[in-house]
Amino acid sequence: MSGLAALYGTDEPPEDRRRYQLGPVSFELCGGAVRYLSVNGNELVRRIAFLARDRDWGTLAPTLGPVEEDADKKRLRLAISMRFENGDAGLDTRLTLTLRPEGLDFEAEGIATGDFETNRAGFTILHPITGQAGAPVTVVHSDGVAEEGTFPEAIAPWQPFMDIAAITHHVGGLSCTCRLEGDVFEMEDQRQWGDASFKTYNRPLALPWPYRIGDGETIRQAVRLSWQEEKRAPTTVRSSPAMADAGFPETAILVTPAHARRAIERLDEIRAIGPQRLLCHVDASRGDLAGQFAALAKLQDAAPGYLYDLEMIADFGDDPDADPAGPLRAYASAMRDAGLRPASVMVCPSVDRQSTPPGSAWPACPPLDLIHAAARKAFGAPLMGGGMASFFPEFNRKRPPVTHLDFVSHSLCPIVHDAGDLAVMETLEAVPQIARSARAIIGERPYRIGPATIAMRQNPYGARTIPNPEGRRVPMADDDPRHRARFGAAYVLGLAAALAPEGIAVWTPGELYGPRGLVRDDGGWHPLTHVVAALAACAGVSVAQATVGEGLAKLVLGERRFTANLTDAALRGLEPYGWSGEGT
Repeated sequence: MSGLAALYGTDEPPEDRRRYQLGPVSFELCGGAVRYLSVNGNELVRRIAFLARDRDWGTLAPTLGPVEEDADKKRLRLAISMRFENGDAGLDTRLTLTLRPEGLDFEAEGIATGDFETNRAGFTILHPITGQAGAPVTVVHSDGVAEEGTFPEAIAPWQPFMDIAAITHHVGGLSCTCRLEGDVFEMEDQRQWGDASFKTYNRPLALPWPYRIGDGETIRQAVRLSWQEEKRAPTTVRSSPAMADAGFPETAILVTPAHARRAIERLDEIRAIGPQRLLCHVDASRGDLAGQFAALAKLQDAAPGYLYDLEMIADFGDDPDADPAGPLRAYASAMRDAGLRPASVMVCPSVDRQSTPPGSAWPACPPLDLIHAAARKAFGAPLMGGGMASFFPEFNRKRPPVTHLDFVSHSLCPIVHDAGDLAVMETLEAVPQIARSARAIIGERPYRIGPATIAMRQNPYGARTIPNPEGRRVPMADDDPRHRARFGAAYVLGLAAALAPEGIAVWTPGELYGPRGLVRDDGGWHPLTHVVAALAACAGVSVAQATVGEGLAKLVLGERRFTANLTDAALRGLEPYGWSGEGT
């Protein structure tokens, strides 16, 4: 196995990153995007990128030309050509970046060859969340009217700001203004998807998508940043505390009916990992309920030493006024006939696995309070749960009726928008903010997370997950090679450290088999499986320390001390993406 394959599960090299500096100003250029724009070491903007998305919100990877440079002591100028392709059409784009000590201009001109279909084509600007969530911001709208507000503290389900012509925020004694040209921009709270940023993007979501840029049509956009010192006192941003006396959560592994049929003959594979629970996935929209339940019931009979939790994807048809009791009784009857005896049941309507973006009509579905009241009567499980089988945006926008529930759950995925190595590790910064925003919704109800895997098991934002046959770093892919490499082990330990102080009851860091599995096809383990097994043995142990920062994840559970290097360079005695677990 090559060095790259051991680190990332693929021989595709990481994105090339080049650092530029002009006096007190610095940034990295990565894939044609500006990252970590900083002045005097204070990060002003996390990223500025010109992107194109397909009809499933997949990010189209451009072909990049060489970077042209022209610099002196007072100015840096870069020019980059890129081409996006979607089917037979393309978007040929010329980026020009001009940096001065007091500002940066990033301009783009794109010309379509053929009718270029896209959900979005243009600049996105990412503001960092640390030091900004809850901090003041001024937004100037296209009519010139200024709005004084704050970046959201709790994660906003809908756009916090619309119709943005300019936005001013404050960092490290500087006032930074970002002016936008060429389209209508708005902002979304990207923490919902795990990104450590607030994202300002072009073309309002209320407009139709996908749309076409006609053959020969030209689009022009610009992002113009300026900053200056200010005399105002720095703003103190409140931080929500983690839960006191947190214990490390129980570990679950997701098991599908196909997994169960295989596991019957290989029970030692589950025993070796040592989870407390198995999350049994049943999808009524796939049919053959009897067969799905039978496979899971046979596994429970063969391996009774675990708690079996049912994730029931319920299909209520397309009538929002339909009585959910009938289908739920049928599901519960099929479960009992098969002999499956779940410790808990989490019901999620099938349509709620798809996102409902701002401005879109909600899909036909009976009200959640009726669904969960009927589910409790039908299944009669010791614990009944709700939430989303998908991610926090869906949970945040269609909030569960907690008075009907014994626990709530949602999944996590770090490659919704950006599958770069840095971006995946940056999502660990947002995980505690997701957990605390969820707590504001659910109160003291037990809170479960998962499955939480690098790759995406189902795409709420399109008709499919994005194919990844070449094993690359692809947003919204259902198979990510880093899951099977040292990167995946470091990430899962970082995720554990990010979740540990938040009072999570159960976490599900992987599936049993398959591209997001903990067990290889030959029965061996991936590097992250060793981490999961070590953490599973710590269920209920008091969390003495849990931090993610400066390239390291640190987690102390009782006498056991875990550390992971979240970077691609040796750090504090750990090899790139290495980890250690000391103590007993």
